[in-house]
Amino acid sequence: MSTEHPKVHPGLVLAALALGGFAIGTTEFASMSLLPYFAKDLGVDAPTAGHAISAYALGVVVGAPVIAVAAARLPRRVILTALMAVFAVGNLLSAFSPSFGWMIAFRFFSGLPHGAYFGVAALVAASVAPAEKRAQAVAMVLIGLTVATIVGVPLANLVGQVIGWRWGFVIVSVLASLTATSVWLYAPRVPADADASPLRELGALGRGRVWLTLAIGAIGFGGMFCVYTYLADTMLAVTHASPAALPVVLMVFGAGMTVGTLACAWAADRALMPAIGGVLLWSAAALALYPLAVGSL
Repeated sequence: MSTEHPKVHPGLVLAALALGGFAIGTTEFASMSLLPYFAKDLGVDAPTAGHAISAYALGVVVGAPVIAVAAARLPRRVILTALMAVFAVGNLLSAFSPSFGWMIAFRFFSGLPHGAYFGVAALVAASVAPAEKRAQAVAMVLIGLTVATIVGVPLANLVGQVIGWRWGFVIVSVLASLTATSVWLYAPRVPADADASPLRELGALGRGRVWLTLAIGAIGFGGMFCVYTYLADTMLAVTHASPAALPVVLMVFGAGMTVGTLACAWAADRALMPAIGGVLLWSAAALALYPLAVGSL
């Protein structure tokens, strides 16, 4: 019997992985844009409603290392499919949250697959691309997330305004189900690494550079998310913008993320560390200007 694996089509693989990024990006950012609406419906104020965003983030923090260690001996295709299935269930449960307490629990559950998905998806994307284009291949996975901020998030916000915030999470559940199916069909059918083990995965945490990299990412993303979490509420309460303006502003933000991701991937394939430094400085400058700009749409 032949042991050859089915032919892999890199374009289809990257498209399937990017669809997962689109689903994750939609729920991650849409939940922030829908914050004023589910806060009112679940009977809490906006600062308290922000704990639902924190619960999702905590799920990401807990899930990424735990799943990476626990699934070390599973094929990546199986891991990705299972992660998206769990993600679909978590968001469907979020849509039916009967109270804010349950919303917190379901958002934590939804966040568990997030970090592990992007980690494994990045490895799969890099494996189907030439060495000199691996950063751009990984960027294609993240493009799904940034495109979500252009299309998925404004759409979810609009749906939330028109027919209810719960439907935004239903949409994400459907997207996650489509991703699970696509990944199962198109991802490389490669067996797990025979030498992989939970102890080897944990061994990476003994390296100082790993912790430094994680710290840089946490600080860089943390600053941006602190602002974005309350962007919708700030626009309504401080900028006094119309709710109809929210999807437009979210699309503008998403367009910036998409252009930045493509440009930075190109730069990273040529000069990795200068590209990272430049991105962090750019982000710091933009966030410093934000408080001065919120008074004007």
